[in-house]
Amino acid sequence: MDPEPVLALGLMSGTSMDGIDAALIETDGEARLKPVAFLTEPYDPAFRARLAQAVASTRADAGLEEELTRRHADAVKALLREARTGKGSVALIGFHGHTIFHAPLERRTVQIGDGALLAKLTGIAVVNDFRSADVAAGGEGAPFAPVFHRAIAAALEKPVAVLNVGGVANVTWIGGDGALRAFDTGPGNALIDDWAHSHIGRPIDEGGRLAAAGRVEERLLALMMQDGYFGRPPPKSLDRNHFRSAPALLAGLGPEDGAATLTHFTATAAAAALPHLPERPLRWLVTGGGRHNPALMSALRARLGAPVDPIEAIGWDGDAIEAQAFAYMAVRSRKGLPISFPETTGAPRPITGGRFHAAER
Repeated sequence: MDPEPVLALGLMSGTSMDGIDAALIETDGEARLKPVAFLTEPYDPAFRARLAQAVASTRADAGLEEELTRRHADAVKALLREARTGKGSVALIGFHGHTIFHAPLERRTVQIGDGALLAKLTGIAVVNDFRSADVAAGGEGAPFAPVFHRAIAAALEKPVAVLNVGGVANVTWIGGDGALRAFDTGPGNALIDDWAHSHIGRPIDEGGRLAAAGRVEERLLALMMQDGYFGRPPPKSLDRNHFRSAPALLAGLGPEDGAATLTHFTATAAAAALPHLPERPLRWLVTGGGRHNPALMSALRARLGAPVDPIEAIGWDGDAIEAQAFAYMAVRSRKGLPISFPETTGAPRPITGGRFHAAER
């Protein structure tokens, strides 16, 4: 690829299943990067239910994959309209797809989304299937944003930690020499969202109000923290459904106390990452939907013992980060640069990844 920065577009459909994030950045896949535009296209309840069923069953039919891909193509077109940019100006799309199954110990990870169809629908070259090469080589296949986190944190005092709280939460620790350590910390928003949906009929605990009105049941929280995942050394990663039995422990609680306990479960799981980090971070920067939850941010500050801020504190949009990361990694993929590392996924060596689909213009 051209060594000069190019326009790249990233697409992310995350474990929260709330919609498609689409981001346009200018980057060389290395130190140079600049955000250009971003939008979210929410999923309607019916499609979200179909996606949730595919995740629960770990299977998706061809019709769902095609519809998911067409929705992503629509998101691309909407973003380009907003940015007033023609498709001919965009060098690549980084297309994550949607994870419906992730079991790295079984050497399996499945993201649905048809890269060839997306290239045909948009007229822009696509890189997708980022995780398979890492998993095939023995890596965890997640998390994948650390190389991008390092780039955006280049000017910050180190060590610093970036905590992404999506459906699952993951941490990237960045040392003064650019060293990385990354892994999934535990639940993110998924359990809280599921609790809110089943108890008050809302897709999320809006503004953390449900949790803020409740009391943390520390005994039940301690039981949930006995999950063997927390004792495993990194690298390690999670499927969204790993903690699906946790809410059963809270069956006797009211909506508020259950939400409060699950919110602190996410924060306590993040704190359990500290012994696995080379040094305590000087600060934590939070990305993903979790940073919009004041109850969760308060719980993180109480449990982490260090300053905790949304990533907007350093001038980035925490909703856009993951989509931007896949745009950045698409460029790296085409340049043959690594996107996963022994310290982030446990791969035996730095590995590039992704499958390329040429544009049909």
